[in-house]
Amino acid sequence: MSSSDDSDKIFKALADGRRRRMLDLLKDGPKTTGALCDAFPEIDRCTVMQHMRVLEAANLLIAQRKGRERWNHLNALPIKDIYDRWIGDYATEAINMLAHLRDDLETPTN
Repeated sequence: MSSSDDSDKIFKALADGRRRRMLDLLKDGPKTTGALCDAFPEIDRCTVMQHMRVLEAANLLIAQRKGRERWNHLNALPIKDIYDRWIGDYATEAINMLAHLRDDLETPTN
């Protein structure tokens, strides 16, 4: 992770449920801006575009122009960086604790 400012942008982007839903839609493959707007009929196009700008600022969304269309791609690397920094070490420790618990439970006591 290059700086705390970058991680702040990522956490801010992931804090909103609609932005997380946008990223979920992009997991299946790139989508046009129109397709993303169609997936959120409860909000107007301008609001969808504002959410997309937050995702772009956090480097979670990469936009590519093809003719008149703008294709939006998921960039999962910043999420992996967050995982590596904040979750990976904790998950390893939790797995080790579960392994010790299993060993303790499976060891016969006399």
